[in-house]
Amino acid sequence: MTAERRRTQRRNSLTNIISAASGRIRTSVSTGNRFIILARNLSSRTKFDSDGTNSDGHTTNTDKSVTYSSTRGCSTQKSISFRSAVMRGLAHDRGLFVPDSFPTVSPEELESWRGLNYADLATEVIGKFVQEDEVPRDILAGIVKKSCAAFRSEEVTPLVKVDGHYILELFHGPTFAFKDVALQMLGNFFEYFLSTGSNGGRLAVLGATSGDTGSAAIYGLRGKKGVDCIILFPTGRVSEIQERQMTTVPDDNIHCVSVDGTFDDCQDIVKASFADEEFRDHVKLGAVNSINWCRVLAQTTYYFWSYLRVTDLEKDVKKVNFSVPTGNFGDILAGYYSKRMGLPVGDLIVATNENDILHRFFRKGEYHRRNIQKTISPSMDICVSSNFERYLFHLSGDDSSTLASWMSAFESTGKLTITGDLLSKAQADFKSAKCDTTQTLETIKNYHTKDDYMLCPHSATGVSALHQLNTADSATVALATAHFAKFGDACSKAVTPLPEIPKELSQLWSMETRKSQCPNDAKVVQKFMERKIEERIEKHEKQIEKKNFVKHLVLVSIALGAVTVVVSAIRRR
Repeated sequence: MTAERRRTQRRNSLTNIISAASGRIRTSVSTGNRFIILARNLSSRTKFDSDGTNSDGHTTNTDKSVTYSSTRGCSTQKSISFRSAVMRGLAHDRGLFVPDSFPTVSPEELESWRGLNYADLATEVIGKFVQEDEVPRDILAGIVKKSCAAFRSEEVTPLVKVDGHYILELFHGPTFAFKDVALQMLGNFFEYFLSTGSNGGRLAVLGATSGDTGSAAIYGLRGKKGVDCIILFPTGRVSEIQERQMTTVPDDNIHCVSVDGTFDDCQDIVKASFADEEFRDHVKLGAVNSINWCRVLAQTTYYFWSYLRVTDLEKDVKKVNFSVPTGNFGDILAGYYSKRMGLPVGDLIVATNENDILHRFFRKGEYHRRNIQKTISPSMDICVSSNFERYLFHLSGDDSSTLASWMSAFESTGKLTITGDLLSKAQADFKSAKCDTTQTLETIKNYHTKDDYMLCPHSATGVSALHQLNTADSATVALATAHFAKFGDACSKAVTPLPEIPKELSQLWSMETRKSQCPNDAKVVQKFMERKIEERIEKHEKQIEKKNFVKHLVLVSIALGAVTVVVSAIRRR
């Protein structure tokens, strides 16, 4: 064989090998493309299912979820889906979303839930509002289980008996406060809705906190894809440990802003931002405060849980009373809604500190705004309860016109007064009691001395209220809304030395903090938000570019490696 013929055979062999390799590459690419197309189709199908419609736009299930309408009656804010209510937070007419109907739980159904663990029970309760047309049941169960897994107690909210009555411990979540129950769920609902088409996959959360909401929101939203979280808190009006819980979180989608003013000033900035249509739509604004319906719904679950646990132990109890430390009214409103669903609830007791606008309303019908007093229970230092509008709507007979006129008058004068039958109805729905600082410290000291049990200042107001109303018995549950260690300075005025605090809280003192400062000005806060969102998006895009570049390098390396193998094979021939 001549040298020229051998060279020709080598060239032909090389051509065949490269052709075969190219065919395999094309086949692989084609297969990969088919896989990508299939994945996209499955994703699209998930989006349709999550919205409750198929490709023709028809519902996929005959069981319909509860819809929601604004308390203020705007025609464009009626019959809104659960998904939309959660993503919007505040209605565009500045009202709050309320259920258009209330599902009921029969005694038989309630009894059938008795053996369920917390996550499964919560899935059943939430599932009464959220049917398959909104969230497939297996996904709903997954969201709830993931949320409950963040708690240190297997029971999530364990019930203990102290001094003849029960205490529901709501402080076993990541931030040691009751708001973890709702905000873990809200964060996971946000994540699901964004991944299935809502808001183009982007959400900017703006929240105001008097202490506990901020850290609970941050821990529920940290690292969530597509979510920016900006939390406003009043300078010097949250406990040091509450501030550290917020400001030690390093995730780049979290921003803590100290505002010169009170909690109500922070809340006013949030409401003004939602009322600013251009800003709201530009940043894809969402809410984590208890104005968001999802939070109230999530909180109903522990009323059902504690009722079942009390009646496990107290066979003669037919109805359970609840005493609730109350600031923004969301927590006790969840109890009111549970009662409307059919849960056998007796008295709902509103417990306040010196900032007693709610106590004055239920005692005399006077919802009159006053200046905030700084107390040792700062999460309740609120003079306007943002969730109270929902109850006023129901008190008006679900009449949005009446409610809108009430709120308009209140916003202009700072006063709303009811009398006669309306006041009698309100007093039938709720009882109330005020607990001042002296009573709070006495309650903390007495329970530690007699029962070796530590209450936080907020929880102590609830316990004091049930004693004031002579309901400290085995049919009554006081909600313990936070761990005492979050308010060590206040508790040390009643108990010294304090019991050892959890390591999760003690380690906060050695961690770096970061926060921003803004004046009490909505426009300044909005510009801050826009800048931080743009910075994060730009950073995210650069990260994507870097990943794509690395992918490109890997593909080039693979290709070069394949060529090297081919050349080596030819040379061996």
